[in-house]
Amino acid sequence: MPLKHIVDVKEKFEIQTYAEPKNLDRHTHIPFSGSPRKHPIEKEKILLIADPFTTSTFYYEFKIADIGFAEELSNMTNIDGDAVPMARIWVKKQSVAVRCTPFIVDTVVFQP
Repeated sequence: MPLKHIVDVKEKFEIQTYAEPKNLDRHTHIPFSGSPRKHPIEKEKILLIADPFTTSTFYYEFKIADIGFAEELSNMTNIDGDAVPMARIWVKKQSVAVRCTPFIVDTVVFQP
């Protein structure tokens, strides 16, 4: 690829400045990243889907009261152009949470 072509590219890159969370001690909170969703039943909880576009993903369930800080991350986009918002949330250590890995129950056939 000619160097002139690389130099002529003038794309706009959006940069979001990092804002350090106030009143958040990294020794007392742990970060988790994913796509946040409202809990379908319990209003005081949220779901955080780790990788929303894969077929073998998992999700976390956290109490909103245990979240110390949330950061907006870049949206994740699939090959079809569908985008989902992503976030990093900081959860208090020793909080009780759920990690769920859904799967389809089926017979596993061993083929040598």
